[in-house]
Amino acid sequence: MRRSVMEKKDLDWGKLSFAYLPTDYSYVSNYKDGAWDEGCLTSDHTLTLSECAGIFHYCQEVFEGLKAYTTKGGEIVCFRPDQNAERMADSARRIVMPPFPEERFVDAVERVVRANAAWVPPFGSGAALYVRPFMVATGNVIGVAPATEYQFRILVTPVGPYYSGGVKPVKLRVSEYDRAAPHGTGGIKAGLNYAMSLYPSVEAHAEGYADNMYLDPETRSFVEESGGANFLFVKKDGSLVVPQSATDSILPSITRRSLVDVAEKMLGMTVEQRPVRFDEIGEFVECGMCGTAAVISPVGQVDGPDGSVVFGMDEVGPVMRRLRETLTGIQAGEVEDRFGWVHKIDVD
Repeated sequence: MRRSVMEKKDLDWGKLSFAYLPTDYSYVSNYKDGAWDEGCLTSDHTLTLSECAGIFHYCQEVFEGLKAYTTKGGEIVCFRPDQNAERMADSARRIVMPPFPEERFVDAVERVVRANAAWVPPFGSGAALYVRPFMVATGNVIGVAPATEYQFRILVTPVGPYYSGGVKPVKLRVSEYDRAAPHGTGGIKAGLNYAMSLYPSVEAHAEGYADNMYLDPETRSFVEESGGANFLFVKKDGSLVVPQSATDSILPSITRRSLVDVAEKMLGMTVEQRPVRFDEIGEFVECGMCGTAAVISPVGQVDGPDGSVVFGMDEVGPVMRRLRETLTGIQAGEVEDRFGWVHKIDVD
């Protein structure tokens, strides 16, 4: 019998929230004198940094997010960690950080998940082990310049569904703020982009909205993304429309790319990837936000400066439901993985 089944932690898996719970091990590697060290697992979940560390002054930080699951067959798997490795390397280069080697990234994910196998929720619980790789500038910097020392870490924590009430349509508003600058850093996964979205996010929640819909920062005419997810739309003829940015200010979501492949190659759908004008979204019949945490969160209504666009708050649209069920089925081992996306982690 697999160890992952025998030694699960004594938790009420069905009642986990989407919050941090320390586990047994994290992974850590340090960059100094132009090279990354060997890296290791650690039971110390704290960082001790100089007050002059670059992260505090010039915000050199990038991160990723993926999950480890228990499949229907009892195996522990991750979903496309090689894509997270590639995106994190791209993010690091953009803000002059030394990329953590992509092959070592995948190995580090395997090591830390394996070491915390007892924390991977069982199949059918609706929960997963959230895996958060991140890198920060640890070297002292006082002038405006890249640091010379960095730390790469991976923390893991068991989490429940991102939306605890189940998958239901949510209401958004068009934000008066911009998420990122034209030709800026919107296309990378860096903490500085998310800091930009915190104020408008808190404001939106206070007004009863689940999130914001950001428009392009250059013309404020095209749909970009929400505070932490990409958008998808469905036309009346059932085809999928995926917003693209002319200024590279939309994060290249791994979930979005996967859903595009599922739509085209498994479900036989027509997919358009193009800039989407905000004034055309009323012509679509479904809208959804996609990302690692929720996979797809259906959007029922978008409130803008000139009124509301309503897709339907009563139930999830049939296309979004089918896309979500197919992708989560692949991740859980219930639907054939035609693409080789599911990455098995041996824990025996």
